[in-house]
Amino acid sequence: MRIVSLLPSATEIVCARGLADVRGGVPQEGDWPASVVGKPVMTASAHDHGARTSRQIHDLVTDSVHGGSSLYHLDEASLEAAEPDLILTQELCAVCAVSYRDVNEVARAIDADIQVVSLEPTSLEGILHTITTVGAMTEAEVEAVELVERLRTRLGAVALKVQQRRDAGIPSPRVVGLEWLDPPFAVGHWVPEQVRRAGGWDLLGEPGNRSRETTWQAVSDVDPDLLVLMPCGFQLAETVAEWDRTLPPPGWDQLTAVRSGRVVAVDGSSYFSRPGPRVVDGVELLAAIFDPEAFPASPPESWTPVT
Repeated sequence: MRIVSLLPSATEIVCARGLADVRGGVPQEGDWPASVVGKPVMTASAHDHGARTSRQIHDLVTDSVHGGSSLYHLDEASLEAAEPDLILTQELCAVCAVSYRDVNEVARAIDADIQVVSLEPTSLEGILHTITTVGAMTEAEVEAVELVERLRTRLGAVALKVQQRRDAGIPSPRVVGLEWLDPPFAVGHWVPEQVRRAGGWDLLGEPGNRSRETTWQAVSDVDPDLLVLMPCGFQLAETVAEWDRTLPPPGWDQLTAVRSGRVVAVDGSSYFSRPGPRVVDGVELLAAIFDPEAFPASPPESWTPVT
């Protein structure tokens, strides 16, 4: 089967250990696993994000939403050359990938037999269900079920240790996760659940709903024990660089998280932005940040304290 993935998360799912392989093409951000690097790229950014600040990217996204356009375009010639049997795309975010309608129209024009599937989980359970769905569609259902069982086992191990720590009187940290910095956005979809399963409690995020714009005053009002910076699509170095460019808001020095040195940047792109298997790594990463005495060290270069 020739599979074209237009989503980094879908690429990770079909290439997960023991599942299938992307044999057609990948999206521009397809950087994991290493085996997909060098495969034909099917999408490209319509703009140069690298030269833009967080605020400029936010304004660009806002303009795209209001204008009904995407930040990405589809390479129709490359898609046709790939001769796909299955195309994996999404409808969850209007600007973070080529629109489902556009993909479907192009696929129908190439070959009416091409199957186009939209993946749009909004929770951890939805992500696990997506893995089994992709497994069934790629003739790897048994492998997908086994992968999900392994992921559930890891989540269960975190949950057990978190409960043991609560029973021992270790309190849950009060957390604010920020999915964007300028302006600040409270986390949404599966990320508040990642925080909860890791033993914390996100004070501004709304599980299952989109991330939403908030204010630094709202962050100050809830005064979290720990502040996690995880801009959508940003890797760790990008987050640190963006934070260095961000002016501290009024009252910053008075926040409990700041005074206690518990403001951290994480690799959002790898462990939080993409609804694929590595969201479980994200739960384990947060657990290690929240309670390092109870949980093993997190992956190297996955997070760092910031000031």
